[in-house]
Amino acid sequence: MKLIHRSLIIPALLIAFGALAEQPLTTDKDRLSYGLGMIIGERVLKQYGEVDYQILLQGIIAQHQGKQTQMSMTEAGQTLSRSQQKLTQQKYEAVMEKGSAYLAENAKLDGVTVTESGLQYSVITQADGAKPSATDSVTVHYRGTLLDGTEFDSSYARDEPTTFPLNGVIPGWTEGVQLMSVGSKFKFVIPFQLAYGESGAGASIGPYETLIFEIELLSIN
Repeated sequence: MKLIHRSLIIPALLIAFGALAEQPLTTDKDRLSYGLGMIIGERVLKQYGEVDYQILLQGIIAQHQGKQTQMSMTEAGQTLSRSQQKLTQQKYEAVMEKGSAYLAENAKLDGVTVTESGLQYSVITQADGAKPSATDSVTVHYRGTLLDGTEFDSSYARDEPTTFPLNGVIPGWTEGVQLMSVGSKFKFVIPFQLAYGESGAGASIGPYETLIFEIELLSIN
């Protein structure tokens, strides 16, 4: 693709920015332009951190006017995705560090087993019943908390067990419940990779959260 020479475009951009800074909003076009700038600044730019406004305007002008651009729309989308992922990881770095530290300390406790995937569990009550497979439906009682003890869900609180297909839940549950016999109760510490990952779940579980579950396997259906 043909590159636009910056020695020509930057002076024009500086003039344009100076004009925009002082120009009153006297027409519908002025108000539309200013409003679009506000919306882009609030709804888009804040998701990507610091940007170079001169180069930003260069991209807007080239794309809007159908001029030759310095990257394709696919490349632009990939660049934005990488930037947003990086910012998200930085934002939740403290959450990930807290989870890693908790997992490291918990793994040292007596009775805690760490599986190859990183799932941690300990036996509260052991039983001799059958064990489910990943394709089974099971009925359980459970309680889920964050690392600070905040309870985000509990079938005990509802006084109603839950039934679900074992291959239809988070990976930590799918793996962990298969280790249990009917009638047993385990405690699981589930790394975020085996829980709700970088997305979280609703308002209660944020991105990159390590979760704690107590699960009691009542039956295999």
